[in-house]
Amino acid sequence: MPLLSDALLESLHRYLDLLDRWNRIHALTALPQAERFEELMLDSSVLLPMLEGLPPGSKVMDFGTGMGVPAVLLALARPDLRILALDKSRKKIAFLRQVTLELRLENLEPLAELAEHLPPVGASLGVAKAVGSLELLASWWTRHGLPGAPLLALKGPEWSRETMPAGWEAIAFPYQLPTRGDRVVVQMKKIAGP
Repeated sequence: MPLLSDALLESLHRYLDLLDRWNRIHALTALPQAERFEELMLDSSVLLPMLEGLPPGSKVMDFGTGMGVPAVLLALARPDLRILALDKSRKKIAFLRQVTLELRLENLEPLAELAEHLPPVGASLGVAKAVGSLELLASWWTRHGLPGAPLLALKGPEWSRETMPAGWEAIAFPYQLPTRGDRVVVQMKKIAGP
């Protein structure tokens, strides 16, 4: 797990406070408050070292962002990147728009849409936390990712039971959360054709 700066931790706690306030009225998540930091923020932080090679201005697409996970963390940690947070739930995207205002996240763009209906965005990196099968993610990434760009899927240890789409390869990066167990980042890439 990467170390998070004090400034980043402070912003993440502001985000979680905002989530708690909105959740009381809008029922955004059933995840107990005491588990949110580890499950939402600490789990997402494993992606941060994988963003190091992205040049400023690169687009990162978060599929099924929900309440902005991992999009908010990525936007806070890398203000030089353009983070596109996609989810079909208008309620969750309304919350995320409020987050962008209150945390002044000018690099975070919430999008209330289905991945299949959104015009291609040409992203340099895709991310998804606990969203869809590898086949579904591959279909979305084929539409929205730049050729040869990777998609990083945060999955549980059972990910290897999923069917790998034809023409795709995956590399697994396992890690462990303090109380929530084994997890893996699955880096997917389309295999270059002849």
